Amino acid sequence: MTLISISEPSVINQLKPINLIATDIDGTLTQQGLFTSKFLLTLENLQKNKIKVVLITGRSAGWCQGIVNYLPVWGIIAENGGIYCLKKTQTIEKLTPLTNLTEHRQGLKESFEYLQTQFPQLQSSSDNLFRLTDWTFDCHNLSQDDLLDIEKVCNDHNWGFTYSHIQGHLKPQEQNKANGLMMLKKSYFPNLPQNQIVTVGDSPNDESLFNQDLFPVSVGVANILNYQERLQHKPVYVTHSTQIDGFCELVQLLIGE
Repeated sequence: MTLISISEPSVINQLKPINLIATDIDGTLTQQGLFTSKFLLTLENLQKNKIKVVLITGRSAGWCQGIVNYLPVWGIIAENGGIYCLKKTQTIEKLTPLTNLTEHRQGLKESFEYLQTQFPQLQSSSDNLFRLTDWTFDCHNLSQDDLLDIEKVCNDHNWGFTYSHIQGHLKPQEQNKANGLMMLKKSYFPNLPQNQIVTVGDSPNDESLFNQDLFPVSVGVANILNYQERLQHKPVYVTHSTQIDGFCELVQLLIGE
């Protein structure tokens, strides 16, 4: 599948009806891992133009509750679809049904410890103290082959697994960003047509957001091209620029500035 440049003249017609942006954060809204003044100005412009923004991240439950308080966004989905937090309530709610959180966390810990017997180089991330639904480990020093081998072990044991350029995530199988967004839409935007939502991302853990059966309008910022051969679902459109500059390309088309 060939990705279509977002600068193609026909793209603007696909973007005209957009009322909701569902976007990844790290690598999509950041520049070298940081928020910039351009990022904040862009969110303010979207708010001024009455386009809602839902952030969708692999970051932890504890982290997302703080970030949604300070940014002009409608809400945030965290842990790759495991939980969400709305701006208006700032209360963490589960999207993945868990009957016993303590047992769930213990099960994730034991599963990760088994992974370590197969891949001794794995190191648990420090943010697991603040997570509810998944278990993360650092993947900066892992090769693409390492990640594929880890994914195979997880699949063999009926565990969910995904990764970004920051972390690997051990999680329930059905937990992903698309399922989380669809559940949020069902509860809060039941009448919003799918073609009025644009999903945006840059990494393999955003892949479910590129499923055209669910989201017909999706955009990858240019750094998604690093993973193009890895993705089964690819974004419909791709920006010229990477990271926040790529996201700003999309916003300029949406609001005409």
